[in-house]
Amino acid sequence: MGVDISVIWFAIIVFATLMYIIMDGFDLGIGLLFNFVGDARERDVMVNSVAPVWDGNETWLVLGGAGLFGAFPLAYAVIIDALTIPLTAMLIGLIFRGVAFEFRFKATPSHRKFWDYSFAGGSLLATFSQGIVVGAVINGFDVEGRRFVGSALDWLTPFNLFCGIGLVVAYTLLGTTWLIMKSEGALQARMRELTRHVLLALVVVIAVVSIWTPLGWQYVADRWFTLPNFFWFLPVPLLVALFSVLIWRLTRNPNSHARPFLLTLGLIFLGFSGLGISLWPNIIPPRITLWEAAAPPASQLFMLVGTLLIIPVILVYTAWSYYVFRGKVSDTEGYH
Repeated sequence: MGVDISVIWFAIIVFATLMYIIMDGFDLGIGLLFNFVGDARERDVMVNSVAPVWDGNETWLVLGGAGLFGAFPLAYAVIIDALTIPLTAMLIGLIFRGVAFEFRFKATPSHRKFWDYSFAGGSLLATFSQGIVVGAVINGFDVEGRRFVGSALDWLTPFNLFCGIGLVVAYTLLGTTWLIMKSEGALQARMRELTRHVLLALVVVIAVVSIWTPLGWQYVADRWFTLPNFFWFLPVPLLVALFSVLIWRLTRNPNSHARPFLLTLGLIFLGFSGLGISLWPNIIPPRITLWEAAAPPASQLFMLVGTLLIIPVILVYTAWSYYVFRGKVSDTEGYH
């Protein structure tokens, strides 16, 4: 049996997307949490907790987008055409928050509040737009032949908007648990309390999406509730329930620092896995598979050589940066 290069590329894009969601998720979550923290020194701690690593987090977004463009050009063309508005909004949000991130350190006290609001607003816009994109992918695209024939506003549906809100909640939970791990004192205590409220909201979001998708899309219901699939995929919701209970309990333990964040990463992974289970093997739901959208094998192989060389480099410098800046952050000493 030969190697299926399309499947390898699909795995690379999924891996890059998951790495982006995990790493830039808590980064964006820090911006979302600015709305809940008014103290200037605590906001400095929040920003300093991600300052050494945030630039590298979006490398995975670039890798995933470039991989989709080269390996599955039909999927790239359809998604770009169908989701021009939310994708543009996402990029505007990421650019604006990036500028605000740098300028707030250099701004005078009278101007810093503006950049704080910009950082929070850019984070909200980018996150909400990403959630809309996720919802639109589940919704599917109206494709005839090899082009998108729907409207530029097809993404504007109640389900997609709900997914936007849901991703805001998920990234906020990543942000609160990240700060439990990285901060101390009053800020950490506030994040422990806030985590419980956000966790409840995320459980509600997961429950609503889990009910809405099989009721709204028959192919999702067939994937999850036919036998023997039901028994194969049953561990996913069970693990979601288990991780949620553990996070709730650990937030009440003052000696627990890293475990709430690690379990939240597990929740995000399970949610991402559920999305993959629902959509596989369609890369343009509901009908176009990854093989139908794939570039010629020669093109995929040419790109694969360079990609397999660069991914270990990205992993090494990412791991090194997180290792170097692994300590707590205080408002007076930075990392220690």
